[in-house]
Amino acid sequence: MNWRWAVVIPASIGLGWLFTWWQVPAAWILAAIIASGTTALATSAELPINDHVYRFGRGVIGILAGLPLAAVPLATLGGLLIPGLLVSFVTLGIGVAGGLLLAKREPSVIPETGILSMLAGGASLLPVLAKELGADYRFVALGQYLRLLIVSMSLPLITAFFEAPGGTAAGGQAAGPWYMFLAVLFIALFSERLGRLIRLPAPAILSPMLFTVLISLALPEGWSLQPPEAFRIAAFLVIGWMCGGALSLPALRAFARQLPATLSFIVVVILACAATAYPLHLWLDITYFEAYLATSPGALETVLALSSEGGAGPVVVTLQLLRMLTLLAVAGYLPQIIRLLTRKR
Repeated sequence: MNWRWAVVIPASIGLGWLFTWWQVPAAWILAAIIASGTTALATSAELPINDHVYRFGRGVIGILAGLPLAAVPLATLGGLLIPGLLVSFVTLGIGVAGGLLLAKREPSVIPETGILSMLAGGASLLPVLAKELGADYRFVALGQYLRLLIVSMSLPLITAFFEAPGGTAAGGQAAGPWYMFLAVLFIALFSERLGRLIRLPAPAILSPMLFTVLISLALPEGWSLQPPEAFRIAAFLVIGWMCGGALSLPALRAFARQLPATLSFIVVVILACAATAYPLHLWLDITYFEAYLATSPGALETVLALSSEGGAGPVVVTLQLLRMLTLLAVAGYLPQIIRLLTRKR
């Protein structure tokens, strides 16, 4: 084992606890990025992660992404499919356009990197996809978590001005018997191989998501594939280590050069989503509070917390999940989409 892990692991855990106490968004991932990134920069060498550990971490991330989807009734999902897809394509269109402009402006940024760094939603999923697709996952992670921090901090301030519906939040699911963690381990470690056999796009994320939904539908009522808290924290740390451990001074300089453009894009996305929320509020006859949360460009944990506190209906989580699924489907075919767009120029 590389001696640097003896520094990175306890530093990540300590920072993670501190950030959690301070209620920092994506506390464990940011803690891992800071600890591993600082170590990699100080020693002038990347900090590689064991392949099995990385497979486990991204598998658990896929499970966590699939759990909310398994809890949404099919009738609710079907009824919101059209507005959900329209909202998704507006956000995705802005992300793709912004990513292509970024790649055109900065020669060192390839289109895949630019687009994945600009797509809104799925901050913990997109660096994994970036690595799968050969993009610069360090640049993608820095852009995604900057957007996540800005959106997470702005959401409570902005939604405080909107009238909440004041309903009753739904209760969570029980985790089921202790041995359910074996199913979680199986999905995390082996579902990707099965996904590659059936040629799923982006199998590292879509496979555990799909298996989580299918197995959840077969479980007795009240049971869930919710991973143990230790698994969840470990997965977030692994994703943070992957991103931070690959940092270098040239990578940071490249990101710093694009910081004004990245910040401008984040503001554009927030304003575009706020504008999209108004017709959605009229179309679905929901409060603007719910529509704004449903179209928020990411920060899903903050969105769900505010939604629960404000008594919002299922429209918030359903539209957010539909956008995440659309994003993953588009990202999985990103090389083909880029070839199609560049061929038309």
